[in-house]
Amino acid sequence: MTDTRWLTDEQQRAWRRFAAVMMQLPSALDTQLQQDAHITHFGYWVLAMLSERPGRSARMSELAALANGSQSRLSHLVARLEERGWVRRERTPDDGRGYVAVLTDEGYTKVVETAPGHVDKVRSLVFDALTPEQVVQLADISATILARLSPTPDSDPPC
Repeated sequence: MTDTRWLTDEQQRAWRRFAAVMMQLPSALDTQLQQDAHITHFGYWVLAMLSERPGRSARMSELAALANGSQSRLSHLVARLEERGWVRRERTPDDGRGYVAVLTDEGYTKVVETAPGHVDKVRSLVFDALTPEQVVQLADISATILARLSPTPDSDPPC
C-alpha cells in the first residue's frame, strides 16, 4: 500500500478553479449554441471538425477522436445530424467495412452561420480575460495535460 500524495494548498486551489472551469465552460458554450443555433456544443464541434477535413469527410473512428467523444456517442449524434440534413454517412471507399461521415452543403452552411456567435462567446468567456502571455501558457498547459490523457503522437487536437 502506498501513501497518498495529497495536494498542496496551492495545488488544491488551482485544481478546484480548473475543475470549476471544466464544469462551467462547456455548459455556457452549450447554452449559447442551443439558444442561437439550436445545436449542442458537441454537435457544432463535429460539424466544425468535418468542415476542416479534406472533402469535408472523416472516418467515424477518426471523427470520434477529433471530437473527443466515444464512437457510440458520435454515432447517435451523427444519426441526429443526418435527420437534419447536415451530415450523411457513406461506406468507406477503400475497404467498404466502415463508415465515413460527410458534411453536406447544408451542414457547411450551418457551421458558417453558427461560427461567429460561437467565436464571440469563446472570446468573451476565455480569451478576452487573458493576456497574450496567458494564452501561450494556456496552450502549453493544455498540451501537457492532453499528452497525459492521450499519449499518442497525434493527441494534439486540430487547431
